[in-house]
Amino acid sequence: MLVVNRFRVQDDDADAFREALETARATLAGCRGYVDGTVGRNLDDPSLWALVTTWEHVGAYRRALSTYDVKLHAVPLLSRAIDEPSAYEPVVPGADLNTHETRSLG
Repeated sequence: MLVVNRFRVQDDDADAFREALETARATLAGCRGYVDGTVGRNLDDPSLWALVTTWEHVGAYRRALSTYDVKLHAVPLLSRAIDEPSAYEPVVPGADLNTHETRSLG
């Protein structure tokens, strides 16, 4: 499972944001189910940053978000993310893809 969090950051906040973003990535990396993570900055628009993480499955990511360290060191920064869907399934040749359908009965 991929998680893509994008952020819009003003130039005067870039240094502090970069440090906080790396702290958030390192904190998430310490969680069970974390596979990999990358911090990126857009080449054409330097105010646009991204944190892309890979997880064993959606449950691992959701459990990570509820840990004390993540709530303390990552959630405050993640709350600054652009409000858009962030969870993606890997697309593997020949594999069934997620379908657009109701996920609950009520």
